[in-house]
Amino acid sequence: MRGDHHVSEPAVAIGIGCKRGCSSEAIIALVGRALTAASCTGASAGLFTHEAKKNEPGLADAAKALGLPLVFLDGQVLRQASLRAATNSPRVMALFGLPSIAETAALAGAGPSSVLLVRRMSNGGASCAIAGNWEP
Repeated sequence: MRGDHHVSEPAVAIGIGCKRGCSSEAIIALVGRALTAASCTGASAGLFTHEAKKNEPGLADAAKALGLPLVFLDGQVLRQASLRAATNSPRVMALFGLPSIAETAALAGAGPSSVLLVRRMSNGGASCAIAGNWEP
């Protein structure tokens, strides 16, 4: 590991978006797939999402099952990361003013110099993206 000046930041940030009532199983399966795709299984990680998702039990249950911290970010923080997102969902843009909750949450969670390691993947009402501070 190189000289990391953000000791508290996880090695990778997993951004999560989900439809209302999304199951924890769908989120857990998707996070597993994304971590495998990023080849960073076992890296220190955290889950990041929009504060609008605070009342989603599936999200809280998934974080507990995965043993990962779940961080809720406000829309302003997510908007600052949105220029680095790769995916643009018209539906999410209309609802939240963001191109992708999963991607912007991952980028915001991993810090200002982070890059997407895994672009948004979606399945079962959940979406997930991974950002980190190195090229995959």
